[in-house]
Amino acid sequence: MPFSVFKLHPDLVKGVKELGFTRPTPIQEQAIPPALEGRDLLACAMTGSGKTAAFLLPILHRLMSKPRGTTRALVLTPTRELAAQIDEHLRQLAVHTPLSGAAVFGGVGMGPQEHAFRSGADVIIATPGRLLDHFKQPYAKLSGLEVLVLDEADRMLDMGFLPDIKRVLKHLPPKRQTLFFSATMPGPIQALTRELLHNPATINLERKSAPAIGIRQALYPVREELKPALFVELMRRGDIGNVIVFTRTKHRANRLADYLVKEGIPNAKIHGNRSQAQRTEALEGFKSGRYRCLVATDIVARGIDVEQLEHVVNFDVPHVPEDYIHRVGRTARADATGDAFTFVAPDEEGDLSQIERAIGKRLPRVMVQGFDYASKPAQRFEVPIAERIAEIRARKAEERKRAKEKADRRASQGAGGSPASGRSGGGRSAGTSGRTSTGGRPAAGGSSSRGPGSAPRPASGAPGARGEAGNARSGAVRRGGGQRGSSGNSRPGPGPYR
Repeated sequence: MPFSVFKLHPDLVKGVKELGFTRPTPIQEQAIPPALEGRDLLACAMTGSGKTAAFLLPILHRLMSKPRGTTRALVLTPTRELAAQIDEHLRQLAVHTPLSGAAVFGGVGMGPQEHAFRSGADVIIATPGRLLDHFKQPYAKLSGLEVLVLDEADRMLDMGFLPDIKRVLKHLPPKRQTLFFSATMPGPIQALTRELLHNPATINLERKSAPAIGIRQALYPVREELKPALFVELMRRGDIGNVIVFTRTKHRANRLADYLVKEGIPNAKIHGNRSQAQRTEALEGFKSGRYRCLVATDIVARGIDVEQLEHVVNFDVPHVPEDYIHRVGRTARADATGDAFTFVAPDEEGDLSQIERAIGKRLPRVMVQGFDYASKPAQRFEVPIAERIAEIRARKAEERKRAKEKADRRASQGAGGSPASGRSGGGRSAGTSGRTSTGGRPAAGGSSSRGPGSAPRPASGAPGARGEAGNARSGAVRRGGGQRGSSGNSRPGPGPYR
């Protein structure tokens, strides 16, 4: 079936051809007709299926006949990278049209995004959190909205965006077309669809999720501490080309990236703790070939499209089968082929069994010829979490101990006071009230710094000497050595105070 059967606007068809699309994918074939009719849509589509064009083409076709100057379509998506990618795809499809799009996400300045709202970009692609930030301002009004798309809805649920999505909906017109795309349909997502959609066309709702046919999958059993060395060995042998390697945590991503640098392998890392500029640079550097390896967490497991990606490596076995499917789905996109390798430590066999049951087959095990599986690394790749927690607790306990000792010392000094000879430099002594003569020097019979219990009287006939507490401070010396006299002025004291 060619794209011409959809009767899209000729300017859109021209953009489709220039992108090299010759025939629609199954999700495009099933989603575009009802979306063009204006129906709500509920699509359960796996990653890499071509669903971005499945919702963008009907939206752009619809907007071609609309007056411009106000935002009429909103796409909600879970990550910055996916928002930027959808925006880029929109620009490619709409290259021969006057339609515009704008990506709205965090980690960058709000100025250009504010301009998109004020100028009425035709389509806004946004992450929920940053969109809510804009909704606090009077310029961010979407009263003319006609189409809402929720992309990767289950991923947004996993990331805790469900409350944000519901808050976003309060800012949108209730009468609209809603296109709902999700790779899986857990209970909360199904409940949300019942709330949002009216008599939707449903597509592949019950289809079992599985990796793309073109993905060659293999397992590499290896001890946990040898995973970094095995990964480097496979890269040096050429068994792994350009690769996205997924780690379980941001901490492990950082450690692996540092390890690869020491081994002379150019790489970039991308995870939630990286700034938007760093994440953009990493992804662009990897796509351009500047980096052979992209070390990532699951932040790029969904929706990031890298053309001709040769390999995906699961450095850690995912905890749930859906994460495995989305990770390996980064390769073999658009009917291409690719390899997905998974390193499996002995304590990860349980998670692996769940994955094999979910995909319905046992994956082949591979042992690398010539690799020393009995070796011991010179240093640990990662300190076990139990040890890290124990170290943190010990450090906190030591900090509390030092703080208590410091507080005890202060309390002891405050209760016992300073020696009778007083502090040098005019420090204040506990429980005393000093008096000074009008000349700023200690009054006769007194001293500049008084020990406990001492209360010298002012010099006989010393005019202006005041005894009320609060009018003169005992031993309180201004910087430079002056004592405060009865007038409140600071005058230089005798030698010891200078």
